[in-house]
Amino acid sequence: MARVKTVFRCGECGGESPRWLGRCPSCEAWNTLVEELAETAAVPTVAARRTGAGPMPIDRVPADEWVATPTGIEELDRVLGGGLVPGSVTLVGGEPGIGKSTLLLQAAAARATAGDRVLYVSAEESRQQVRLRAGRLDTLDPNLWLVAETSLPRVLADLEATDPALVVIDSVQALADPQLSSAPGSVAQVRHVAAQLVTEAKQRGVAIVLVGHVTKDGSLAGPRVLEHVVDTVCTFEGERHHALRMLRAVKHRFGPTHELGLFQMTDRGLLGVPDPSGLFLSDRRRGVPGSVVVPTLDGNRPLLVEIQALVTGSDLGNPRRSAHGVDGGRLNMVLAVLEERAGISVAKSDVYALAAGGLRVTEPGADLALALAVVTAASDTPLPDGVVVCAELGLGGELRQGARLDRRLAEAARLGFVTALVAPDTPETPPGIQVVPAATLAEAVRLCHGGGLGRPLAAVV
Repeated sequence: MARVKTVFRCGECGGESPRWLGRCPSCEAWNTLVEELAETAAVPTVAARRTGAGPMPIDRVPADEWVATPTGIEELDRVLGGGLVPGSVTLVGGEPGIGKSTLLLQAAAARATAGDRVLYVSAEESRQQVRLRAGRLDTLDPNLWLVAETSLPRVLADLEATDPALVVIDSVQALADPQLSSAPGSVAQVRHVAAQLVTEAKQRGVAIVLVGHVTKDGSLAGPRVLEHVVDTVCTFEGERHHALRMLRAVKHRFGPTHELGLFQMTDRGLLGVPDPSGLFLSDRRRGVPGSVVVPTLDGNRPLLVEIQALVTGSDLGNPRRSAHGVDGGRLNMVLAVLEERAGISVAKSDVYALAAGGLRVTEPGADLALALAVVTAASDTPLPDGVVVCAELGLGGELRQGARLDRRLAEAARLGFVTALVAPDTPETPPGIQVVPAATLAEAVRLCHGGGLGRPLAAVV
């Protein structure tokens, strides 16, 4: 027989404590324990525990039950490994206003246009608000059903009545079960709602997509169990001042998590970006000091990004070091290696570094590009046109190969670049691009000065 007890749960990690504490004993977050009433169910018998088929040899388990159904949006299908699997639950998180509702409304309409019945549950907006957005996006379809509801039992009843192939719930933190005394969005409610929806998806074979809020540090709000019970966790990222949006899968039980989906926010909603490298370099000015192009790799997707640097004199005792789109710690390391291993010091200058286009470049393969951007900015002489740079920089000044260099250089050659400055022992390169190896950062700088890449750089003061 079930009984009710009072517990204190952490709003960050879902940890439980029998009494209130100022600091959560699980995640050590301050002032996050909230009093809740929890039901403790009786221990089930052995016969009642089994929920699926009994044991069988693994080679006899059917492998064709989980077949992904395309959503109709190519960039979304790329991240999901082909589409949404029936019976799966997908969680999409992102900052408010980044475009989560727009993306999922477009995906729901695409499935509805393909002939599937889709149920869109709006737990935060009214039906009129969602209908107006759908009109702006031209996503009105009779197969797309809409309900504005915050009660979990009513949502399950609507699911029973409509029998959809896809359900979108915006958002899971706004749903609540009246049988629980906790407020909507609390740890107990989010955990209970998620568990009920997962059970419903498995039993009915319907794909369910949940929208999740994020905290101020960018992580998904609510208990960590929310991420554990779902099959797929996707993050939707971007900057409000840029039109670029990025979709990544951080957990995916039906495929890999290394794919990247790119979208551009327009008046017509989110549009897929089939050629992101061309987009990033479309506004690039050629022949500008401090501008270096690096072929990066995000998952399996090669992207050509422009790294920019600006070096100016400073009267401050501690000159500024500003980094946008690149890691600030990486910038400081590159400046230290430049001074100690290549004899180029900017200790009395302000240094600004930027990854143009709104993309954040964190991989070490951009180290050499960042270093040469600083060198060309300090010498006020640009790199020759048609040159890309890709290598990791060690503290000893040595250059190391980036991963999957062949794919990076193939993308550079496709966009018309003819020369690549890379680390030694480069694997076979694609046709159309010449490889210039450099073992150290000092050698790379000398190649630039000596004209090994084309026009030589002026001396760095």
